[in-house]
Amino acid sequence: MAELTLKKKLQDKVAIVTGGASGIGEATARLFSLHGARAVVIADVQDDKGQDVAASIGAHCSYIHCDVSNEDQVKSLVESTVQTHGCLDIMFSNAGIISKSKQEVLDLDLSNYDKLMAVNVRGTAACVKHAAKAMVEGGVRGSVICTASVGATNGTEIFTDYTMSKHAILGLVRCASMQLVPHRIRVNCVSPGPTMTPIMNSSTFQFESQEEIDKLQSTLGLKGGKDLMTPEHVASAVVYLASEDSPFVSGHNLVLDGGFKT
Repeated sequence: MAELTLKKKLQDKVAIVTGGASGIGEATARLFSLHGARAVVIADVQDDKGQDVAASIGAHCSYIHCDVSNEDQVKSLVESTVQTHGCLDIMFSNAGIISKSKQEVLDLDLSNYDKLMAVNVRGTAACVKHAAKAMVEGGVRGSVICTASVGATNGTEIFTDYTMSKHAILGLVRCASMQLVPHRIRVNCVSPGPTMTPIMNSSTFQFESQEEIDKLQSTLGLKGGKDLMTPEHVASAVVYLASEDSPFVSGHNLVLDGGFKT
């Protein structure tokens, strides 16, 4: 029997992946490469990890330090990508952080809220803005994908600021998709449910008791022996939205929840 070959859905495309040093971003950068992207630019603040991932993918993958909450750094990221590779076809705006405390409304730490919103919302808006400008100026029929969450359409018992940020991303995607129709640029988001990424490690959270950790795991669907998504599952959905398999999909929130509901 003849060996099956992978259909390369992103042949010769140039892509940026923010938050690409680990988790969903890393898995997506690797899958973009497997699908024929001629250049994959990983952007992150985890320099050692980002450089290692880029080196392991190959010479067509590079790493750039970028704090997405800083618009000048995002602008420089996009401009350097276009200058080096000639264009930008795909922006996967994936960089984000999660609450490091419960962030319930009655005890909402607004300083931590500001930090999270600066990355998750301001950072995503900057990525969409500058990627779209580069695509318009280059006459590229591009694809912009943002990472939202199942929390983008539901409430949660904890992580109020995180849930708010994902609602904002969904609003951004829906507005940008309408505004960029004349330029034939598609804008979508993926909304994963519980996914086994480094950020989901309980040591990430500043909780004081096992009871609080148990509540977190229960809220996120991490208990009870449920099958969980991997970053690779989410990456496959991002490739779909980035490719010509979805030419008329725009303004869409692709929910990947396996039936999980918050």
